[in-house]
This record gives sequence, structure tokens and C-alpha cells, in this order.
Amino acid sequence: MPPSSTRSPRWRPVPRLRRPRSRASSRCRPVLTASDPSGAGSVVERAPDSAPLRSHERNSMMTATPARPATGRAPVRVYRSLQKWIWAVPALILVGGVIHAAILANVSYSTLEWNGVSTDAENVGSGNYMALVTDATFLTALRNTLTFAVGTVFIQMVLGFGLALLVRTRVVGRGLLRTLVFVPVVLSPAVVAVSFRLLLTPDGAFNQTLESLGFGWLTQAWLANPSIALLTLIAINVWQYTGYSFVIYDAALGQVDPSMIEAARLDGAGTWRLTKSILLPTVSGSHLVLIVLGFVSSLKMFELVFLTTGGGPGNSTQVLTGYIYEQAIARFHAGYASAISIVVVLVAAVFAALQVRLARNA
Repeated sequence: MPPSSTRSPRWRPVPRLRRPRSRASSRCRPVLTASDPSGAGSVVERAPDSAPLRSHERNSMMTATPARPATGRAPVRVYRSLQKWIWAVPALILVGGVIHAAILANVSYSTLEWNGVSTDAENVGSGNYMALVTDATFLTALRNTLTFAVGTVFIQMVLGFGLALLVRTRVVGRGLLRTLVFVPVVLSPAVVAVSFRLLLTPDGAFNQTLESLGFGWLTQAWLANPSIALLTLIAINVWQYTGYSFVIYDAALGQVDPSMIEAARLDGAGTWRLTKSILLPTVSGSHLVLIVLGFVSSLKMFELVFLTTGGGPGNSTQVLTGYIYEQAIARFHAGYASAISIVVVLVAAVFAALQVRLARNA
């Protein structure tokens, strides 16, 4: 049977027609759909595409957002920023109103020829400071103070570190040893000074003990001999305050990692090598603290000298604080004593600045 000349329409995909689109017709694109036997197609309008908006269209769709109402957080932030200063105000008042005010008052007094009692005072400018340069007693007191500071700080650090190493070993009675070493620190300096003054007299208990042990050739007047009086005071101070260095070093050594020490021992490091290469560098911060505190306390040291030797014999144990007392109280030279006190403040400030600089470089 011959095929019929008429065929039923068949659906087939038809490629899109690429036509230039105008702005008005960009949303509706004609699509050629199923064709009929004559080859003509029908055009169907498709729904608008979700094409991206142009910049001017996006701007036209944007609306102004109302400002967010204030929540009151700004005052809270201001309070928090000022809170640290609020807590610091009492300390600032104490330091600025008492310590710094006293220093400034001393600066003004140091320019006066004044006895500290009367209202008549003569302004001598830098005369008091110029007199210090030629004052042999002041120079002796300065030398004794520096000698005392260096001697006590060095010996206390060495003994304190050695005792701290000792209690870190398996020694019997470590708790008792800690207590015995630290007990002298809590004693009053006045009590210690009076006790040693009685103990070190020529017929005191110390010389009697030496004689009973067969060391009678060592007996002497420990506080009355100009050549050894200052060394005796250094020994007394070391006895009292070595416990402080011991506590600092003991706490610092407790923070050392035990695995580091064990690894060094496995590598064959001995006690000296372990101490030199690991322990001493690890507690370097404690060295700095003890040097600063020891030096400053030596500059302020007064009770020990005043209650044992009084600065004698022959100014061999005179220190700066004792000389300030002598000039201000005994001789009524308040202006001159103020000049000496300013020198003490400057020495302490310079030393503290050097220590801070060394700490930062380390």
C-alpha cells in the first residue's frame, strides 16, 4: 500500500534562534516549537527569565534602611575603659601624694641652709651639693654603702642558690631545713642588731665559743676593729636575709621541667654542667629580682649600723642613711641632709634603670 501523502506531525527539538534582543523584549524570547507538515512553526512566548538585574535596576530596588536605635553600649564601653584607672586612683594618690611629694620637698630643702626647726632659711642654691664633693665623711659613707650592697647581695645569692639545690636533692628533713633557713628573715632588724652586738663583744658568747673550741687566736673585738667591722656587719646581714634568696631560688627551681634535667643526665651531663647550662639560665629572672631588691634594701639599711657600731669606729661602718641621720638630727643640718638623701634617690634610680635595661636585653 503506498504511503499516505499526509503525515501526522512529529515533535522534535528545534535549536533556539539567535536573534538580537532589544531591551524591551529581553524578558520574553520566542521559541520555535513543533512543526507541522508544511514546515511552518508556531511561536510561543515563554515566561520571563530570571536574568540578573542590571546595576541601575538593582539601585532602583534598594530602599533606605532605618538607623538602628541606640542600645546604651557606649557608656558601658567608656566605663570599662576607665575602670582600671578608677582602681588605680588610690595607689596613684599614695605614690604621688606621699612618695613623690616628699622627694620634691627634699629637692627644695636641699637648696637651703636650714636647721629643720626655725623659719629662717637661707637659699644656697647648689652649695650643699658642691659641699658633698669635698666631704670626706660622705665619700666614705658612699663607699661603705656600695661595698655593703655588693658583698651582701652576692653572698646571699650564692648561699641561697646552694641551699635551694640542696633541698631539691633527697636530703633528710627538707621541710625543717626550709624553716630554719627562713626564720631569721622574719626577725626584726633591731632585735638582730642588739643580739649580735651583745654576742660579738670581746667577752661575748662568740669569743668564748671560739676559745672553748681551741680557736682562741681568732678572738677579737669584732665590732670595734676598723678593719673588720664592716665585714662583720655584712656577715650579720647575710645571716638574716639569705633565707629570702633561698625562698626565691627554691620556687624558681621548682618550675624547671624535670624531663629537661633527666635528658641532660642521660646525655652524660654532670652536676656542674647541669647547674651551669640548665639551672642557672633557667632562674635568670630570679637573679635580677634579688639584685634589685638587695641593692635597694642596702641603700636603706640603717638599723643594723645604728644599733651595733653607730657608724664607727672612725666612720669605718658609716653608711649614707646613718650620715643623713647624723646631719639632720644630731647636727641640725636639714638642708645638707636633704642633699644627701637626693643623692641616695639618684643612685637607686640609676641602678634600677640599668637593671631594667639589662632585663629587656636579656
